Amino acid sequence: MTRDATKDVTKAATKPDPPHALDHYRDAAYYDHAYRRYRDDLAFYVEMATAFGGPILELGGGTGRISLALARAGHEVVMVERMPSMLARAARRLAKAPRAVRARVTTREGDLRALALGQTFPLVIGPFNVLQHLYTRDDVERALRGVREHLAPGGRFAFDVLLPEPGAMSRDPSRFYKNRAILHPTTRQRSDYAEAFDYDHDTQILTTVIRFTPRDGGAPHYDRLTQRQFFPRELEALLHYNGFEILRHDGGFTGEPIDELAESQVVLARPRP
Repeated sequence: MTRDATKDVTKAATKPDPPHALDHYRDAAYYDHAYRRYRDDLAFYVEMATAFGGPILELGGGTGRISLALARAGHEVVMVERMPSMLARAARRLAKAPRAVRARVTTREGDLRALALGQTFPLVIGPFNVLQHLYTRDDVERALRGVREHLAPGGRFAFDVLLPEPGAMSRDPSRFYKNRAILHPTTRQRSDYAEAFDYDHDTQILTTVIRFTPRDGGAPHYDRLTQRQFFPRELEALLHYNGFEILRHDGGFTGEPIDELAESQVVLARPRP
């Protein structure tokens, strides 16, 4: 069992999120299925943990993918996750891990915009685009204030977000783009899979609408992934004006440049003196 798996660590209520902001995370089994092959970030966060030490605070830990990798590498982790469905899935995954690995992971239910853990960490991480669920400037400022409050002296903040992709942002939101059919892990139905992209130029929020159409003739059902887009110089300014100094800002997890080939922005920062 993980420690304190359901403790609420939020200070106060936050403003309502955009419609469908949480849809993508209600079905934790589908989430794990969708990202089961994604491992690009694991070595980077293990490297950061080895360099700066633990315990490590992970923001938006999901179903425990990163926390488990860190724990297997010998690091203690406090994993904060907002969605009970994801925490329940993480608990099941952790229960299958060796006892020594389980003992290194503490889970908390909480919102990264309102953290109050009562401890500090040499390393805070925000993996797998979690900061893209900060939809307003107020959200960003709350979250970054929480990061600063939870960093030990000399601590580091490492995170990644997607690099905005103009093609997805300019597509007709009424058009669905077909992908490979899947066997949905929850419905157990073979379904055609398609995506549509709806970008709001004012809020900089990209909503990916995922349509599953069962091949047995059943009605389609939908999932939505809602992500704030951060452009590189905008991200630099937000960090600067919220008290951070960027030490590294790359276009990938192994130091790639931010160019037309990059998919992610990978940042290492520290509080400014």
